[in-house]
Amino acid sequence: MTTEIKVPVLPESVADATVATWHVQVGEKFTRDQVLVDIETDKVVLEVPATCDGVMTDISQSDGATVLGDQVIGTYAEGSVAVAAPAAAPVAVAATSAVNVIDIVVPVLPESVADATVATWHVATGDTVSVDQNLVDIETDKVVLEVVAQENGVIGKIIHVEGDTVLGAQKIGELNAGATANTTATATSEEAVSSDELASPSVRRLMTEKGLTASDVVGTGKGGRISKEDVAAAANSPKGKPAAAPVAKAAVPAVEDLGERTQKRVPMTRLRKTIATRLLAAKNETAMLTTFNEVNMKPIMDLRKKYKDLFEKTHDTRLGFMSFYVKAVTEALKRYPAINASIDGDDIVYHNFFDISIAVSTPRGLVTPVLRDTDQLSMAGIENGIRALALKGRDGKLSLAEMTGGTFTITNGGVFGSLLSTPILNLPQAAILGMHKIQDRPMAVDGNVVILPMMYLALSYDHRLVDGKESVGFLVTIKDLLEDPTRLLLDI
Repeated sequence: MTTEIKVPVLPESVADATVATWHVQVGEKFTRDQVLVDIETDKVVLEVPATCDGVMTDISQSDGATVLGDQVIGTYAEGSVAVAAPAAAPVAVAATSAVNVIDIVVPVLPESVADATVATWHVATGDTVSVDQNLVDIETDKVVLEVVAQENGVIGKIIHVEGDTVLGAQKIGELNAGATANTTATATSEEAVSSDELASPSVRRLMTEKGLTASDVVGTGKGGRISKEDVAAAANSPKGKPAAAPVAKAAVPAVEDLGERTQKRVPMTRLRKTIATRLLAAKNETAMLTTFNEVNMKPIMDLRKKYKDLFEKTHDTRLGFMSFYVKAVTEALKRYPAINASIDGDDIVYHNFFDISIAVSTPRGLVTPVLRDTDQLSMAGIENGIRALALKGRDGKLSLAEMTGGTFTITNGGVFGSLLSTPILNLPQAAILGMHKIQDRPMAVDGNVVILPMMYLALSYDHRLVDGKESVGFLVTIKDLLEDPTRLLLDI
């Protein structure tokens, strides 16, 4: 059965999108919920996951193509469909000469980070790797750090598996630098087929964790392919090879059998635990209040429609709504400095600069990278800056410096369809602005009912520092600037 891959339904305020990155190629197999392609709009990057296991059969819109909501961009065949396999890969075995064992170590962690977690191994024991290839992701409570191969070689040992807690500069594996891939004879026996051909990377990782090799496991799949069930059976067999080292944690989530109903239990990621702690602190340690207003977005939508093509041609970037929001917020912060301040003990710290945290949704959770010195950025500079941060967030490449030091936060739940919400403070900041879905609503204008594209604004603030008068004045300023965007240019 063939399934169409479609662009997600885009928000009303987004006309089109771009195919950012295909993560699979034609003929490549994938599993259910695996991300197939990233779709980028002027506000957010959307992931399109697989609805079932399958094989990619066609890609009709390649990277960089402009697409519309619900447009078909590819197809795949459901199930484990056989596809033409590439030529048999040689077995990754350490060569007998010119081999240098290099330790794979955790990067040096920032002073504020005590330990980290082994998030994902991208290779297994015996895999051939090239210099600068990403071997493993190390997750802290703030960022994901990549550990790359220092030289070409073969993975000799994995000491700490996914989920292990590790320290900075700790050894987690070994790389046999200078080792080469030797071809194993396969003419007379299927038993000599390499583990690369018989097992997927996830199965090879599981064999490494269990201390098994391909020769210890009997594959029950087509052509002798090894499944996770085969590995589990071999590990539990008294004839199976004992594990070389104790396995720290089971990589598979615990599934509880409740008869016909099931549930699974998985540990929180470090980022999710940090988010939970910070949000609870914001609620319990501040006098948080939220005030609301609404803005007529028609002037900005008309301006954007008129100039977006010329803007993109001139600046090589799209003209989105976020640049207008950031400009209006920066101007309002100049007029109401308490909202750009923070509390430090018994002191109030007034920041004479404008570093705006932009909430970005990533596969790991919500993060708030910082756009620096927004008062000095042009509209194009803001658009390029937000796009760069969003792409880094999606790829897990945000640095610690890019995640800290913001003085105010903007979060845009409207890209997900939120009509109204009360955003929670991003400590130690004093306030956060929530933008929402642009929706046509009947409004009274000069005694007449007019349909206008309206958007709710929500400002949550720490009442210990910001008074109600200031919060209302701040929102009214943003409303006035967005409803008459020429004021942004004239600074009035």
